[in-house]
Amino acid sequence: MKHSKRYRKLKEKIDKSKTYDLHTAIEMVKSLATAKFDETVEVAVKLGLDPKREHVRGTAVLPHGTGKVKRVLALVEGEKAEEAKKGGADYVGVDEYLKKIEGGWFGFDVVVATPNLMPKIGKLGKILGPRGLMPNPKTGTLTENIGKAVEEIKKGRIEFKLDKTGCLHSPVGKVSFSTEALEENITELLKAIYQAKPSSVKPRVYIKKVHISSTMGVGVRLSDQVVEKIIGI
Repeated sequence: MKHSKRYRKLKEKIDKSKTYDLHTAIEMVKSLATAKFDETVEVAVKLGLDPKREHVRGTAVLPHGTGKVKRVLALVEGEKAEEAKKGGADYVGVDEYLKKIEGGWFGFDVVVATPNLMPKIGKLGKILGPRGLMPNPKTGTLTENIGKAVEEIKKGRIEFKLDKTGCLHSPVGKVSFSTEALEENITELLKAIYQAKPSSVKPRVYIKKVHISSTMGVGVRLSDQVVEKIIGI
């Protein structure tokens, strides 16, 4: 992969042999974010797992959100529809929205639903599944507690999932966020990732590396000691 001249210049400012504490790493990422837009701050976590045999998937509620308010479609009816509306869902209903999705509508970012409606929703599995939009109990989007689910998503709940390379990637805010807000968001994400650890995996081989970067910037690695302190091992 060929990087731009701008990226190569930024990379020269990072000593790849060094690792940093959380505060310093965030300050570096913010200083290296020189694009003309408010770049997203992202965290990449390399796990000591074999993605062909082991899977990690979960959610984290970021106290300061990601800087993007997600549009929520609640496929619910009856009392649950009222819960969804109170929670702040953007769209609430069942049949009318299933038909719209079949017709190619995707004006939403997250779908939540109650288990009793999965026979209907499941028929759209080939449409929703590949886009990561199928409600799932592991991510808290298939639940009876619809009101809470919608509220958390609106406040900043994000999903993470191990990819084919054994890494997890997640947004944790914007460069314009304060360093303290980003520290708190990253802390909550790392704790959630650790809590999602398969029981068969030893703590010290689970999280191998953690890098923080901005959309157009270069990665800055957190020290292993900092990561261990955050997750409590």
